Amino acid sequence: MQVELLYHTPDPERAVATAARLCYAPVGASELMETLDEERIHKVLSTIMTGGHFSTLEHASYTFAIDGVSRALTHQLVRHRLASFNQQSQRYVKFADGLETIKPDSIAGNEEANKLFDEMIEKTVEAYQTFLELGIPAEDARYILPNAAETKIVVTMNIRELLHFFSVRCCNRAQWEIRDLAWRMLELVRPTAPYIFADAGPNCVRGACTEGKMTCGKPYERVKRD
Repeated sequence: MQVELLYHTPDPERAVATAARLCYAPVGASELMETLDEERIHKVLSTIMTGGHFSTLEHASYTFAIDGVSRALTHQLVRHRLASFNQQSQRYVKFADGLETIKPDSIAGNEEANKLFDEMIEKTVEAYQTFLELGIPAEDARYILPNAAETKIVVTMNIRELLHFFSVRCCNRAQWEIRDLAWRMLELVRPTAPYIFADAGPNCVRGACTEGKMTCGKPYERVKRD
């Protein structure tokens, strides 16, 4: 898996604080953007984060390039509807020279399961290539491709949605592949807005687990924002 932060709103914490401060300021946003000092920015952010005024977090966004993940992962990822996605198309991209796949460790670590996985992928790819040779359109040949098929996707989320994404996908109960993705994304965004993302992650880093009887019983170390 490769995850790259392509772009983000410049100085996201200043942008968010400016949007929030504008509601109560007699001057315009451009003047606030220039005049807010770091101490004031942190005070405004503290009010936002502790008071739940999360609409202001929507004024800063992040765009990621994600390669080497499975279709099983992206089927979960696109359920986060307050985001924008562009994914490599199996309709227009033909895999005539072979198909890269993502193999779970649980399968790779089991000799019998690993062998069966490789055999099934090989048969599937052979059938797919035969379909193409028979003139079957790629958009129809793709119907037999597995969830394990490797894919690439560009994702854009604002900070509010990122915090929600991290709360559910960094959790130990999240599926392993998307959990790996979520933690990698968090590592990339945290340095750009250290105050906002200080305690980002699963709900247990901020308080009680919200999974109820489904809890993993192994909470992460709780974090307290300064």
